[in-house]
Amino acid sequence: MNLEQTHLRDITRRHFFANSGVSLGSLGLASLLSEGNLFAAPETPTSLALSDAARGTNPMAPRGGHFPAKAKQVIYLFMAGGPSQLELFSPKPKLVEMDGQVIPESFVAGKRFAFIKKDAKLLGSRRKFRQWGECGAVISELLPHLGSIADDVSFIKSMKTDVFNHGPAKLFMNTGFERFSGRPAMGSWVTYGIGSESDSLPGFVVMHSGPRGPRGGTPLWASGFLPTTYQGVPFLNGADPILNLSNPKDINDERQGDFVAAVKDLNGERLKLVGDPEIATRIAAYEMAYRMQSSAPELMNLAGESKETLDSYGIKEAGKPSFARNCLLARRLVERGVRFVQLYHTDWDHHGNPGTELGKSLDERCQETDQPAAALVRDLKQRGLLNDTLVVWGGEFGRTPQGEARDSLGRDHHLEAFTMWLAGGGVKPGQSIGQTDEIGYYVTEDQVHVHDLQATILHLLGLDHKRLTFRFQGRDYRLTDVGGNVVERILA
Repeated sequence: MNLEQTHLRDITRRHFFANSGVSLGSLGLASLLSEGNLFAAPETPTSLALSDAARGTNPMAPRGGHFPAKAKQVIYLFMAGGPSQLELFSPKPKLVEMDGQVIPESFVAGKRFAFIKKDAKLLGSRRKFRQWGECGAVISELLPHLGSIADDVSFIKSMKTDVFNHGPAKLFMNTGFERFSGRPAMGSWVTYGIGSESDSLPGFVVMHSGPRGPRGGTPLWASGFLPTTYQGVPFLNGADPILNLSNPKDINDERQGDFVAAVKDLNGERLKLVGDPEIATRIAAYEMAYRMQSSAPELMNLAGESKETLDSYGIKEAGKPSFARNCLLARRLVERGVRFVQLYHTDWDHHGNPGTELGKSLDERCQETDQPAAALVRDLKQRGLLNDTLVVWGGEFGRTPQGEARDSLGRDHHLEAFTMWLAGGGVKPGQSIGQTDEIGYYVTEDQVHVHDLQATILHLLGLDHKRLTFRFQGRDYRLTDVGGNVVERILA
């Protein structure tokens, strides 16, 4: 059964029942008011698509997928800018041997690059590599903490994308389409498909670290043509993670509760009349905001975490924003039932200008992220959460084997081959999938396209990427567009 929703169809049905004296909207609202909990509907494992009434009044209710899931939630560690696979995961002795030579024409014929020319010279990595764990994963000296969990991780060294500029490439990774055209983000597709198990926090949460947000901005976590209840909610660092969440001055909790109840009644009456799903979104947003007034500050307060835990993530100041703090918050979010958590860490765009070199700048990015990412996997495992939680690490593309002639060592954007890793949530650990040629330019074995990765993530959550569809402007859309195959080798 396709997961789909047509606004016109919904409105027509609701009008029909309302005009015949049987208002599904009023029944749903009565249930909502009597139970006092918009998100407490039971899971429906036998059918992915909720009825119009259930989805209209309870859009984030947890529900089963197309088949039994191996993962219940996702933590996506997005390294915005494109980490260099040649410095981190793919040692290439031949590339080192050919350092300074012009790349053979056979590699670049018909190719376009973001900045370099076709006659750019090859650049061998200066980094040292070693094998880690029983699996023998080859990892750079820059990621020793990742090396310590190598046996829990599955590496994909043969990723392929279609887009070589940052904003469009991030969109492609997140939405399956490279243009700013209003496509839903992966987290939106997931929460639309299987809802969320949290009744006091958003189902899809986004956090940032680094000097700025990722190129591409809010479309990376927007719900697109899906109802806006499924969009990602950005959390800010600090005691108040969401703007305007606190009560206005001189408004106590009781008055605020009365206000929310009154607005819910008015919106509920309108929902009965017109059946617009955006009204259900509005009801959900008000109720969620009311609940988050207590749940969000509690989430952000790390006072209850042990010093041992804080030290394991590398958190020196619990109240100071950092990727490490966000990783710990991600664990706390999935503990509370949040379905999809996405952490962006920026400044991985290493072209070679001051602050973007493959030397000091790359060192700093790895120092900021290596320990926290490994600690997150280890912490989830110790708490019995890793089996149900899929952790994904990677950027929007890789870096070229050719160097970039700037102030220092750098590389251009590369779409033909890059590396990502996954852990937990039904992934077979301790393996490396895919190979590239002797200079790291093309994939030579087990290519994994972005759509393949998206299909695999959905599959681990119990969703068939070909059936998770939404009808919009006369056609069915899906995250993987018209491509994508599940990467069977990565499944446990």
